[in-house]
Amino acid sequence: MPKCGLPQELCVCETISKEAQKIKVYTVTKRFGKVSTIIQGIDEKTIDLKKLTTLFKSHLACGGTSKGRPHRASGNHVAKVKEILIRKDSTNR
Repeated sequence: MPKCGLPQELCVCETISKEAQKIKVYTVTKRFGKVSTIIQGIDEKTIDLKKLTTLFKSHLACGGTSKGRPHRASGNHVAKVKEILIRKDSTNR
């Protein structure tokens, strides 16, 4: 049910909620020099996190988790994660 009161075909609630998100993608160095990519700020209410994690893991060919916050992917994948997020957003419109 849309919150804006418009019919389902004209509803813009999902687009507005996606544009309002501020997603941060950065790397951290863990023990023994291992690098992890952190994806922070994804709204759980508008995006299916299990599907998104599966998408990241298959496209990046790495391990990762969506348990807890923030999401993690093994390795330095900042540019690739940003590209996947942009491509996913453009295919949903």
